[in-house]
Amino acid sequence: MPRTETYTLNMGPQHPSTHGVLQVQLELDGERILKATPVMGYLHRGIEKLLEDRTYIQGLPYTDRLDYVSSMNNNFGYALAVEELAGIETTRRAEYIRVIMAELNRINSHLIFIGTLANDLGASTGMLYCFRDREKILDIFNLVCGARQTFHYIRIGGVKEDLTPEAVTMIRAFLDEVPIFLDEYNKLLTGNEIFVRRIVGTSPMTMEEALRYNMTGPNLRATGLPFDLRKVDGYSVYDEFEFDVPVGAHGDNWDRYQVKLGEIAQSARIIRQAIEGLPEGDFMGKVPKVVKPPKGEVFSRTEGTRGELGFYIVSDGTPKPYRIHIRRPSFVNMQGLDAMCRGMLIGDSVAAYSSIDPIMGEVDC
Repeated sequence: MPRTETYTLNMGPQHPSTHGVLQVQLELDGERILKATPVMGYLHRGIEKLLEDRTYIQGLPYTDRLDYVSSMNNNFGYALAVEELAGIETTRRAEYIRVIMAELNRINSHLIFIGTLANDLGASTGMLYCFRDREKILDIFNLVCGARQTFHYIRIGGVKEDLTPEAVTMIRAFLDEVPIFLDEYNKLLTGNEIFVRRIVGTSPMTMEEALRYNMTGPNLRATGLPFDLRKVDGYSVYDEFEFDVPVGAHGDNWDRYQVKLGEIAQSARIIRQAIEGLPEGDFMGKVPKVVKPPKGEVFSRTEGTRGELGFYIVSDGTPKPYRIHIRRPSFVNMQGLDAMCRGMLIGDSVAAYSSIDPIMGEVDC
C-alpha cells in the first residue's frame, strides 16, 4: 500500500484569520488536518503581575486590556470580585447601569464575531454591516464615558457617571434597530448558500468534549448545554430579568454562529427591561478612599462575552492584592481547537478559529 508523508504547515502568527498573533501548527495529510497545535504567548504583557503591583483601584484600567472588545464586562467582573473581598456594597441603580453597559458590550462583541467570521469566509460585506451597527454602540459608550474601546467606566462600588437622559434616548433608539439589523444578517448570511456550506457540519463538538476541555460561553452552549452564569448564579441583578439561553444541537460552527445571533436578541431584551425599570438613587456606593480588604481570598465569576470570566484574588490586608489570577475564557476555549480541526480541511481551520472567537490579549494576558 502506498504511504503518504505528513507535513507541518504554520498558520500565523501573521495570518489575518488568526485574529491576532496566534500561531497554529497544522500537521497535514494532504489537505486533511491530523493535528492542530496552538502556539500562544506572542502578546503576553504580564497583566496579572501588574495588578499585584497596583492598588485595587489602580488595577481596574488594566482589565480593559484583557479582552479589549469587552472592556465593560472585564471591569464588571473585577469590580464584583473586589467588592466581595472588601465587603463594599453598591446601589441598585449602579447595578442596573452595569448590566445595561455589560449587555451593550456583549452585543458589540458578538457583532465583531459575526463580521469577522463572514470576512474570514470571504463575505466582506457582512463585516461592513456589523461594524456599521457596532458604531452605534460605541457612540453610546463615547457619550457615557468618553471612550470607544477601553472604557474604565464600571468602578469599584458603582459606575463613574450616571446615565444622562440623552444616553437613555440613544439606547432606546438602538434597541429599536436590533430586530432590523438581525433580519439583515439573516438575509445576507444565514440564507447564503456558500456561507451555510462552509460552516454547517464543520468542526462539531459534543457536549462531553466541550466539558472535557472546560469550554464555556457560546462555545459550550452550542453543544446543547444551557449553562449561563447570568442564570446559574444570578449575580448582580440578573435574577430580576427575564431572558432565554440560546443553545445549539450539534456544536458545529453553524451552531456557534446561531447561538451568538440569539444572544444579541436576548441581550437587547435584558437592556430594555433594565431601562424600563431603572431605579432612582445614587450611581455610586460608599467606597473608602483606600480600598484595603481584610486578609482572605475570593473567586468571583461572571458570564463574559466569550465564557466564564473569573478573578481569583488573595488579600494580605494591604492596599495591594497579594495574588491575582484571571480565568480567561478565550485562553481556556483554545484548548478545544485541536479537536475542532482534526479531520477537517485546511480551509475549515479558518472557520474553526473564527467560531472559537478568541481575543489574543485575553489568551496571553
